[in-house]
Amino acid sequence: MRVLIVGAGTGGLCLAQRLHGAGIDVAVFERDRTRTDGLFGYRVGISPDGSRALRSCLPRPLFETFKATAAITPKYTNFVTKQLGELFSAGGPADEDLLAPVDPEAGERSVSRMTLRQILLSGLDVHFDKKFQRYTQNPDGTVTAHFADGTEATGDLLVGADGTSSNVRKQYLPHAKLVETDLFGVTGKLPLNDETRALLTPQMLRGVTMVFAPKGINAIFHVMEFEWQRGQTDPELVKAWPGMTFDNTRDYIMWGFGSHRRLLPPEFMSMPGPALHHLVLQRTKSWHPNLRTLFELADPTSCFPLNIRMSEPVEPWPSSTVTLLGDAIHTMTPGLGVGANTALRDAQILGDNLVRMPVLDAVADYERQMHGYAWDAVVKSRARFNGNSLAYKPVIGRAGLALMRTGMRVVNHVRPLKRRMLRAELKNRDHARQEA
Repeated sequence: MRVLIVGAGTGGLCLAQRLHGAGIDVAVFERDRTRTDGLFGYRVGISPDGSRALRSCLPRPLFETFKATAAITPKYTNFVTKQLGELFSAGGPADEDLLAPVDPEAGERSVSRMTLRQILLSGLDVHFDKKFQRYTQNPDGTVTAHFADGTEATGDLLVGADGTSSNVRKQYLPHAKLVETDLFGVTGKLPLNDETRALLTPQMLRGVTMVFAPKGINAIFHVMEFEWQRGQTDPELVKAWPGMTFDNTRDYIMWGFGSHRRLLPPEFMSMPGPALHHLVLQRTKSWHPNLRTLFELADPTSCFPLNIRMSEPVEPWPSSTVTLLGDAIHTMTPGLGVGANTALRDAQILGDNLVRMPVLDAVADYERQMHGYAWDAVVKSRARFNGNSLAYKPVIGRAGLALMRTGMRVVNHVRPLKRRMLRAELKNRDHARQEA
């Protein structure tokens, strides 16, 4: 068997590691020119589902490196106002029984996207500077991928793992559409040091914090603090980085700022980092001074824009020697925080199937399962990030925000409601809890 994977993202590389470890001939084709290109993005939260998939697919030494290079695991989930007034906070000592992982090795982890990518690339046959153009399915049952440089590759299965704008999907499922949510974001990064640590509450330092402001404007703060850089682990596998701005190997704080299309300039997606940084500062003038300073201290060149889109669920299609994985088929909003983890779950299921089944049976079974859990995550994530929701309406949005804040405060003070909400969130990120 020879498997061709288009796209060296999280899901595609995880699948390649599983197949390579089983002795299957697998090649990855990536349009970036080197392994350090295209590494925009900072933190990614790996759920128990994602950790379980990585443990299943990676050689043990790589999985140990993944664990060792993760940041300190977030403990708290915080919702606050723009003045840092608490709306909801969970994760303290009273919640430890719920937060205990079903599988100790498959817990929640915060990792640098760059570090994870370097780990996943290790030991694989990856062909860079290969821009996929089209494929042909051959009379002998094989499939050939054609690239912009005139080269081609033939295998028994082609896996499109080439992200939201997947060219494989556009040819294979031209009816599969992306939906605009009308929500956009800016992300930025600043160092975690004595000055910035003092700006954080204890729950912010050890948690993920969402800020809800009027007009549907919101922000998120993640703290990434690494134990391995204090001499506890030798990071030999994560040496190569594309420069200081996007070097995620040192302690840092990542923030994201989100807003509706109608509140942003038309040229938003083409704005350079410093202009985006200035825009965020302008839109947060009335926020708490500590939050303002966290925005101000970010390196302007580390800021980049995000267009939050999602896939429209599609009906199952006849399985063949072409399939799709991750964002190439089920792009979702960050509402649940499980986009990368769903891609990892795809990789685990498809990889395990290919090791023990004929190609078409493996693909059919993978797609049958994927049509269940992936579309469920897409729909749930849209419910939380939807530009048509009440919070974004020009007039009644303030009433919607007040109603949401009141609901959060009630849940925060009624212990049974808080535990029920936390339990439901944990099940979204750990399907083993649904079966327990």
